[in-house]
Amino acid sequence: MKNWWWKILGAVLLVYVCIFGLVGEVPRQPILNETIRNVYFHVPMWFAMMVLMTISMLRSIQYLRSNNVDFDHQAIAFAGTAFFFGLIGFATGAIWGNFTWGSPLPLDPKLIAVEVGLLLYAAYFVLRGSFEDEQKKARLSAVYNIFAFAAFMPLVWILPRLTDSLHPGNGGNPAFGKYDMDSQMRMVFYPACVAWILIGIWIGSLKARLVKLEYLKKEI
Repeated sequence: MKNWWWKILGAVLLVYVCIFGLVGEVPRQPILNETIRNVYFHVPMWFAMMVLMTISMLRSIQYLRSNNVDFDHQAIAFAGTAFFFGLIGFATGAIWGNFTWGSPLPLDPKLIAVEVGLLLYAAYFVLRGSFEDEQKKARLSAVYNIFAFAAFMPLVWILPRLTDSLHPGNGGNPAFGKYDMDSQMRMVFYPACVAWILIGIWIGSLKARLVKLEYLKKEI
């Protein structure tokens, strides 16, 4: 139980978020209407993705410092999980944008930045698959993973804020919670962030075990 408490917490919070996120009261804002419920799923997905990318990057650094292959397994596992969360976040954002902006993929600076960032991480997986030598694959992909992380964060969080953007909190556009999120929504939103982050870490940990088993299978 000592090592499972955070997994149980993540699962319980996720059930709570799904129930109250879908049936709980929300502000009736023009245009947004019921679509504001997507804030419980779309936004926390991005937060979880960022946390998972950070873990992956740190594991790559640890691998380069120690040459311990377990860190490389964790790096690829958490990067893959982060990419998966990123795709879900992108999809939920496209659905939301279709109802509120009139298009699932408008020419918005933040959307373009996210697309480029996800392509950077897609190249990370292609790079790993292009080497047969395990040590060379691990070292080169670790360096690239650090580079991808260093490029992704300013690309998504800084550059869109320097120009006009449809996204709240960017380019002079007021932050989402300033006018639209009331105290009742915050009681679901913050647990949603914690829940998706914990579930993401859980999935990444399971994926790391699978990667290690596949590696050991090759070594036999």
